[in-house]
Amino acid sequence: MMQFSSFQTLIFLLALLCGALTQASCLSFSYPEFKNENETDFLWSEKDFRIINDAIQVTIDVSGGPISNQSGRVLYKKKFRLWGDGGRKKASFNSTFNINISNRTDPGAEGLAFILTANETLPENSNGQWLGIVNASSNGSIQARIVAVEFDTSKSYEQDLDDNHVGVDVNSIYSLKQESLTRYGIRLSSGTNYTVTVQYDSQNLTIFISHPTDTGDQMNDQVLSLPLNLTEYLPEKVYVGFSASTGNNTQLNCITSWNFTSSRIEENPNLLWVWIATPAAVVFAFLAGVASYIYWRRHHGKELLEDAYPWLEDEIQSTAMAPKKFELKELQRATSRFNPKNKLGKGGFGTVYKGCLGNKEIAVKRISKNSRQGMQEFIAEVTTIGSLRHKNLVKLIGWCYERQELLIVYELMPNGSLDRFLFGENMLGKEMEEPPLSWERRHNIINGVAQALDYLHNGCEKRVLHRDIKASNIMLDADFTARLGDFGLARTLQQSEVTHHSTKEIAGTPGYMAPETFLTARATVETDVYAFGVLVLEVACGRRPAGNQVEQSNYNNSIVYWLWDLYSRGRVLDAVDSRLDGDTDEDDMVSVLTLGLACCHPDPHQRPSMRTVLKVLTREADPPVLPIERPAFVWPSMPPSFKEDTECDLAGGRLTPFTEIIGR
Repeated sequence: MMQFSSFQTLIFLLALLCGALTQASCLSFSYPEFKNENETDFLWSEKDFRIINDAIQVTIDVSGGPISNQSGRVLYKKKFRLWGDGGRKKASFNSTFNINISNRTDPGAEGLAFILTANETLPENSNGQWLGIVNASSNGSIQARIVAVEFDTSKSYEQDLDDNHVGVDVNSIYSLKQESLTRYGIRLSSGTNYTVTVQYDSQNLTIFISHPTDTGDQMNDQVLSLPLNLTEYLPEKVYVGFSASTGNNTQLNCITSWNFTSSRIEENPNLLWVWIATPAAVVFAFLAGVASYIYWRRHHGKELLEDAYPWLEDEIQSTAMAPKKFELKELQRATSRFNPKNKLGKGGFGTVYKGCLGNKEIAVKRISKNSRQGMQEFIAEVTTIGSLRHKNLVKLIGWCYERQELLIVYELMPNGSLDRFLFGENMLGKEMEEPPLSWERRHNIINGVAQALDYLHNGCEKRVLHRDIKASNIMLDADFTARLGDFGLARTLQQSEVTHHSTKEIAGTPGYMAPETFLTARATVETDVYAFGVLVLEVACGRRPAGNQVEQSNYNNSIVYWLWDLYSRGRVLDAVDSRLDGDTDEDDMVSVLTLGLACCHPDPHQRPSMRTVLKVLTREADPPVLPIERPAFVWPSMPPSFKEDTECDLAGGRLTPFTEIIGR
């Protein structure tokens, strides 16, 4: 006979009692990511609409083919019961999903929608402005039987607020209520992953959107809420899913994860049983919690004091010139136990503190425990920069992993980061008054970063792709020498002939990312060069990569477009930072600005190598010749028939045409 422990018995009884309660889950599923084997879990509007690269493409894009004038719909294969007892009893639900919308044309297409519908069939001619929700004949008709939360990226109607809003639609493409997302710092068509939560409590429909801020943190905003009685518009049982469309302009509309839960409708609940069961369930839940805690402490409590990754030290020490391992108490003492007064700044993966070891000043990065990929970034940084030695790289002194604390120790850079001098802010976003950098210092900084990148791309035994070149990652020592830092996103290519590093998630900072990144999710030598080009323009112009936070991930609104427009009109010097006040050589400035634009060429094959960049900066070569008008971004791009700088560009810098679009 099977024996049960007291803990197991408590859990079993708790499950029985909770199952007796009226509000049991009716429909529940979770897809942290999508695999090909999940295809049969859904109803597809077209037989070729499938899961590609771990994402549902609602408007399909196979092998980079045309996707204009399409509409698509994907639904979970099982219906759920929305209401019962003649509409007097209503279910509640919670749907959380990640969306990624990236433009294929400028401007992009229409957007996508989360839908509840009675019909699994996609309406005919529902492409373009109809978002796959309705068509011209069913729009406004009660026979449409559909409620949608639209994420609209096109101002298709006079009633639309703008080309970047969320709205709630009932049997019509015209929203009952809509809200612009611009003021939240959200740009739907930017290629950014946004986490959306749609909640319905049987009376109100509420939409939340979680999005990254410019500090790297996540902000969860309630963007819209309205009272809504779904029983007036939808039948008792409905499908739940997504629809999207494109017109002459196109975009990729992807769902990268999805969780859904709903409550059950109980027609005749036994209230007496509920009154008895509920207090009993509370008591049993408490006892089960106590038993669970004791069990966990007995079997797992030691993990609080022990390393969960015992192999970590071996992996780090196996690298050439492995950095020193510190004890946690040493770094706690050096930073006054991470006193907030010693905080230097905060980035996407952690907080940096000033400290003192003996008579040496240090900077200690404390990896955030909330960082979803904290360990990965920690290993990447320690093993990458720890084995590199170059005058223009931040020097890594050591590391620590103890009691679940991930710490990296650097040499302190007295002048902080470059953005502090360009924009008057430190890493914490606080305004500061710093004297403007002279052109001579700016030129030396650009040259120093170029030397660091040339070393990473061409001077190491194994090629290193930095993947996050930006002003806040350029540190300045006491002499204002540039030191490239923050290798948390860096990747080492094991063989020099490898052309790229692929990842499931698009990595980098909006404003510095090459346009092809949003389609390929590949890190290449050319994507590093593009980010360097943006940095060059930023340093010369004293202007951020984009006008504001909302625009930073929109390639069309970037500093690159602005500069190229001035260049095409013969007024490129108008872009020079006014704080330089004539402290420049015009020919030198034109050469640097032209070089920056060349690095940001839409075609990655046309971007110069870092060897060529250094020759231009030292006046050993003229800047690359640019077309007067800004070239359009076309993908896949075709490589040139020959390259003059074959020695510098190498096989590792080339992008090969791809056959599948990354779905994130």
